[in-house]
Amino acid sequence: MEQVHPPVTPPATPPATPSIQFRDIPEAGIDRALSLAYLVFHESPEDEKRKHHRDLLLDCVRIGAYDGEELVGFLAAFPFTVSVPGGELPCPGLTFVSVAPTHRRRGVLSGMIAEMFAKASADGAPIASLWASEAVIYGRFGFGPGTHGSTVEIDSRRPLALRITPDDRPLRLLDPSEVPDVLGPYYDRTRTGPTGRAGRLARTEAWWREEWMAEKDEEDDELSPPRVVTVVNPAGPSPIAGYAIYRTKTHDDAPGLVRLDDLEADTPAVAAALWRYLAAIDLTGTVRAWGRPQDDPLLLFAADRDQVRVTSDFPALWIRLIDVRAALSARSWAAPVDAVLDVRDDRLPANAGRHRLTASPDGCAYERTDDPADLTLDVRDLAAAYLGGTEITALVRAGLAEEHTPGTATALDAALRTALLPHTVDEF
Repeated sequence: MEQVHPPVTPPATPPATPSIQFRDIPEAGIDRALSLAYLVFHESPEDEKRKHHRDLLLDCVRIGAYDGEELVGFLAAFPFTVSVPGGELPCPGLTFVSVAPTHRRRGVLSGMIAEMFAKASADGAPIASLWASEAVIYGRFGFGPGTHGSTVEIDSRRPLALRITPDDRPLRLLDPSEVPDVLGPYYDRTRTGPTGRAGRLARTEAWWREEWMAEKDEEDDELSPPRVVTVVNPAGPSPIAGYAIYRTKTHDDAPGLVRLDDLEADTPAVAAALWRYLAAIDLTGTVRAWGRPQDDPLLLFAADRDQVRVTSDFPALWIRLIDVRAALSARSWAAPVDAVLDVRDDRLPANAGRHRLTASPDGCAYERTDDPADLTLDVRDLAAAYLGGTEITALVRAGLAEEHTPGTATALDAALRTALLPHTVDEF
């Protein structure tokens, strides 16, 4: 018989300021919530951008903090699905997190996140995610960096030097109207299955059209509309073998810029063909690719690493394990491991304490135990390791996890390992 476990119950909202109440924001209150967000983030968007944000929020969970009738805090959560090793999970994506400057340090953010945890738990979502505008804030709420990205720059004033031969199948520029139907199924294959990457959000047709194919870039209105180039695959089950989404920008007194937003390829040779295309676009001298995976094969098959440089590395998608047992049970495991984990979690106490993890490629069990711990770590660090992007042994070396039984961290790393590092470029 399947054992039934009690749901993870978040702690009560911090009682520091009893006058502050937390409740859902109705549709009629969205404009008011956006005004608060724009105040906090120092933005004055045009009507078109404000309408876009309003449309996005219609499908979100919207949590407000009210001091009397005054809205002093706002948090929204997209109803995302994210790939995890071996499958996918519902994963609320936090966004528009805002606290009025008059109400800082009064428990507003803590209360809104506690409300979000409660809603996610009730909806059966064992994990949550966000992109951190200030990384120092979210660790204390149990979020850890689940994926990382790199910014790569290519000096394209000369031909791109490669150590492999690019795929010679034809290239095709895709009309933006075709993108959801052509790129959508291809992208879905990059998320799940034996060749998929963890950490990737499911993209709806609306997300493709409104986020990826938006005519204007939100951060740089000098960039061109998005362009999409594909490698044609006439004989295969998919019409394409890879794609790149990019924008360009010209300069009066210097070669222009190609900004790569997304690139996926079936093989290194297909990737090489796409990179060579991007680096050969007329009247440009730099290709800048933000948020590339840290195991991007370009970094190995580029013949001249002075021409292809990594200019920054950064944490990308932050993960929170709302229900540790459910999250660990939902992912696949690359090798056997049997260890007692002592997890610290001050925000969601049902996750805290000693549990025996028994996992293998055949499945996973995670049960509370009185046995002594083999490894002690914080829930934020377990979240960072959950998708396979952070090694437990690295956490031990950094003093962030304590190994009581030698070899435990190494065994956990082998079990958590994935063929590809987790990665996403869907910022929200």
